[in-house]
Amino acid sequence: MNNYSLSVSGLTKVFGRRLIFRGIDLEITGPGIYGISGINGSGKSTFVKIIAGLLTPSKGAVEHKLNGKKAEDEELPGIIGLASPYLMLYDEFTAEENIDFFSKVRGGKFSSERMRNLFDYFGLTERKDDLLKTYSSGMKQRVKFIFALQHQPSLLILDEPVSNLDIAGKNQIYDMVRDYACEHVVIVASNEESDLALCSRVIYLGDYKNNGNGEGR
Repeated sequence: MNNYSLSVSGLTKVFGRRLIFRGIDLEITGPGIYGISGINGSGKSTFVKIIAGLLTPSKGAVEHKLNGKKAEDEELPGIIGLASPYLMLYDEFTAEENIDFFSKVRGGKFSSERMRNLFDYFGLTERKDDLLKTYSSGMKQRVKFIFALQHQPSLLILDEPVSNLDIAGKNQIYDMVRDYACEHVVIVASNEESDLALCSRVIYLGDYKNNGNGEGR
């Protein structure tokens, strides 16, 4: 297991004249589950996109470290796994082709055995060779989890992780998150009470709309 840590200092994001959040500080130095919450439109997805290196902050800094060494931008795809509603998959590809294609785009390690194990875990083995356009929304959500987990990231980011899932599907994801967080860092962005109940600490973005001195609860 890599010794991974995340440092967020003075993180601020502004779109035009609209303040999304200001002055977020966060230090994560060990495995566990951490929550990001707020009303719709409060900036949860914006926050995790910045953490994942997909957006740049207006002010502040994000630093990922492995074994005490700062990770450079080009290393982030191999360190971070992201599952989110805005992750687009190709309906014209099979589920397995989607994972194979996006894993090559991302680069880094790829394990056919781990991919097979993940398809089995999420109950999609018998459908892995079917075109994604034949999948339900819940099945597509599971494919996104496979993509996020395939390279065993040090940081797993889940944005609205149980959307489109039934009760059994939610419980499976919660079991997976608890298990993965024993040795890795998991960040969950959500308003679902059951999602946030998993977390040892939750940051409420509404606390960072004015003076930026909110406290994680």
